[in-house]
Amino acid sequence: MSQGRTIKLYRHPLSGHAHRVQLFLSLLGLPAELIDVDLLAGAQRRPEFLALNQFGQVPVLDDDGTIVADSTAILVYLARKDGGEAWLPTDPIGAAAVQRWLSVASGPLAFGPGAARLVTLLGAKFDADEVIGRAHALLRVMDAELRGREFLAGERVTIADVACCTYVAHAPEGNVSLAEYGAVRAWLARVAALPGFVPMQASAIGLARG
Repeated sequence: MSQGRTIKLYRHPLSGHAHRVQLFLSLLGLPAELIDVDLLAGAQRRPEFLALNQFGQVPVLDDDGTIVADSTAILVYLARKDGGEAWLPTDPIGAAAVQRWLSVASGPLAFGPGAARLVTLLGAKFDADEVIGRAHALLRVMDAELRGREFLAGERVTIADVACCTYVAHAPEGNVSLAEYGAVRAWLARVAALPGFVPMQASAIGLARG
């Protein structure tokens, strides 16, 4: 990190989208000021926040005045600026493998395990059975693929793993059991063992109550 560089992360401590950025900053060894946005009070809709992200969503990164919104966009930005080839390959096959899982993070992961957790965490008006079913459909695919490799996009960790690990790790909070997915659980353990790993705040809800 260049001398005098100031990084701010606008986030909510229970947002998996925000946590993936916080995690990546920590894995890269980049100190950042964490600025909590009170989503329940509507702080994301106030003019000062909308000036940072007109979609009114966390996370938002302020890197010495460069503003980047959207969690996966921030991961790509940081990988290119600070992470090098290891986190986001530039070869066509490697780049496509990572992008595939970034798309999963924004689609099946958000609308499966992520949505199931929102039902128990915030009383979101999703059909619980439907989103739990989506979660298990995704986990079956992930488990099958992780039986053949160490990480989602290959044999080394990339931002694909950073983008996906939080909502999978916290899936039990949304009544989604990980018991049947041994390869997924082993992958989560490998990610958690990375130097600089920081977990997201746990919530005693769903299957995580006990």
